[in-house]
Amino acid sequence: MWDFATGSAGLLVASMNEMLNDAKEKIKSPDELYRKSAEIKANQLLGLEILSEVYMLAILNMIMMGDGSSNILNEDSLKTFNGNYGFDEKKDTKFPADAFVLNPPYSAPGNGMIFVERALSMMNKGYAAIIIQNSAGSGKAVEYNKNILKHSTLLASIKMPIDLFIGKSSVQTNIYVFRIGEAHQEDDTVKFIDFSVDGYTRTNRKKASCNLRDTNHAKERYAELVDLVRFGKSKLNIFTEKEYYEGKIDPKNGADWNQTAPIDTKPTIEDFKKTVSDYLAWEVSNLLKNQNTEDERLGK
Repeated sequence: MWDFATGSAGLLVASMNEMLNDAKEKIKSPDELYRKSAEIKANQLLGLEILSEVYMLAILNMIMMGDGSSNILNEDSLKTFNGNYGFDEKKDTKFPADAFVLNPPYSAPGNGMIFVERALSMMNKGYAAIIIQNSAGSGKAVEYNKNILKHSTLLASIKMPIDLFIGKSSVQTNIYVFRIGEAHQEDDTVKFIDFSVDGYTRTNRKKASCNLRDTNHAKERYAELVDLVRFGKSKLNIFTEKEYYEGKIDPKNGADWNQTAPIDTKPTIEDFKKTVSDYLAWEVSNLLKNQNTEDERLGK
């Protein structure tokens, strides 16, 4: 698993913890778990940081979290990184990444999709999830997106809450999920999910003890989101069909990654009945008003 841009330590720590927790659930032998944990820390994580001072902070962060062996490289991921391990006897060996997570700098070309294109082109298989300014999927990164779809399949496009990064940014973001190693086909189904209501209430109070509160089944919503991405419409429970839509994209377009459920504008018989009923009620009301006015005028 790798992280490919600024902020390596935070994502690597989170990913390492997820991998360790998964190992703990599946491995019952203490000795085997110890060996697997060491393998994860030594060989299954890689991060890149271009700024030397941030790189040192990332190293210290990883050590403080109980891992002094992960590969965090002080390199430019767009210019000098060649996809190899960074240290010792493995420095000439390709890092076999099969998972990729990223929150790229939105000021980079393509709103940051340049990082995604480069990383995914170095991977042969696996999955990737990125959170990025949603304009990257609707026109700001057309060429990068088309190149990505030549070797990776877009599985899901998730619209996130507008206040997700409250206090730091107010841009609309989306999460894009990919399966790597298979070019996107015209008939591939993409899961479009409106997750703008995620169940959390956020504030930006500097002295508040907690700026994130679960006020509307947030944990359940996030769990369902994962299930929808993995299994599809059969897992709809909290979400509605207005928030979940399965559609298609054109692999040669690159600007159609942010879709919403289509709105059916065709009137139904019930719509017709209601319109007629409303009109008749309006006519009767006018007749009664006119009758009352006429009676008052005649002194009745």
